[in-house]
Amino acid sequence: MSVSSQILTQLQGYRPEMLGFLEELVAIESPSRNPATQSPAFGKFGDALRDLDFSVRRIPGQTSGGLLYARPESRSTGTPMQLLLGHIDTVWPVGTLTDMPIETEKGRMKGPGVYDMKGGLTQILYALKTLRHLNLETAVTPVILVNSDEEIGSQESTRNIRRLARVANRAFVLEPSLGIDGRIKTARKGIGRFTIKVKGKAAHAGLNPEAGASAILELSHQIQSLFALNDPAAGVTVNVGMVDGGLGANVVAPESSAMVDVRVPTHEDARLVESQIKGLKPATPGVQVSVEGGFRRPPMERTEPGRALWTMAQELGQELGMELQEGAAGGGSDGNTTSQFTATLDGLGPVGDGAHAHHEFLFVDSLIERAALLTLLILAPPLQTGNNED
Repeated sequence: MSVSSQILTQLQGYRPEMLGFLEELVAIESPSRNPATQSPAFGKFGDALRDLDFSVRRIPGQTSGGLLYARPESRSTGTPMQLLLGHIDTVWPVGTLTDMPIETEKGRMKGPGVYDMKGGLTQILYALKTLRHLNLETAVTPVILVNSDEEIGSQESTRNIRRLARVANRAFVLEPSLGIDGRIKTARKGIGRFTIKVKGKAAHAGLNPEAGASAILELSHQIQSLFALNDPAAGVTVNVGMVDGGLGANVVAPESSAMVDVRVPTHEDARLVESQIKGLKPATPGVQVSVEGGFRRPPMERTEPGRALWTMAQELGQELGMELQEGAAGGGSDGNTTSQFTATLDGLGPVGDGAHAHHEFLFVDSLIERAALLTLLILAPPLQTGNNED
């Protein structure tokens, strides 16, 4: 029996155990903005890794629930390292289980966070368990990092992700797959957040409106300029999603502001759009316009090392009877960060649908298949185009 067949057979045998673990993990609600709820989920995942002879360390957070960092207790000095990346936080508040109970029927498992991304964490655990059970030695040391603020931008954890990615030979991000056909994410758009602030001059709207300068009028001009930056053919989207301002209907507005979301496919697009936004000029006499913000997640572009890793994944997938497809995602993840430093594959988690939606689910069979693919990827030799020092 080939190694691929042994791995798939072993994981199929783990099926009831995997589903049980995942159900228990989903039952521990762990919303991003409630760090106190995340410790039990971290504890369950960490204990399971310790049972596999991994050294597990919790890194406390200042504003988040922190991170979990794990690596094998015994490892060869000087061997390259591969990063397995995931997040324990979900978008769902505590109490969501009442309206979205965990259910497994007709080959699907439903529940808050099952698809995004506790299914992916389960794959990490059982890929490592399969390697251990089959006594398969890795040439690239697997290191696991799980954060608790991915769904709110990874502002606190990005520094640690970047540090590990710099020395990793490759990175595997266990976010859910792209689309119901299960595409691997080999590119992602960069995400920018900007706040446009306008300062005008207040005046009575009936007695002496000419003495004022309307910040709201000016903001209307700026909003039109911002929407004009949209370029659907190039994949550039600029959206003014929130506006605020004014004191009352009878007052010429002295202040206003807008929050802007920008998505771009390339670094060049990011530089261009950011310069255009930060170069906005007032069209109304007597007002001031200022811009804050920038690109918090850089684009994940397709690189030569990344293509080599994608080719490897395709070949390994074929050994499992999987015809893998790739895609580009409009949303961001921590893969945007790792891809700046090392070959990255994202969307290796289970196939399903409904991330951030009430019908969230995964296909149970995909949990097994994707865990087998991850096992083979972990087992693969180091990439010669990546970082090769631990």
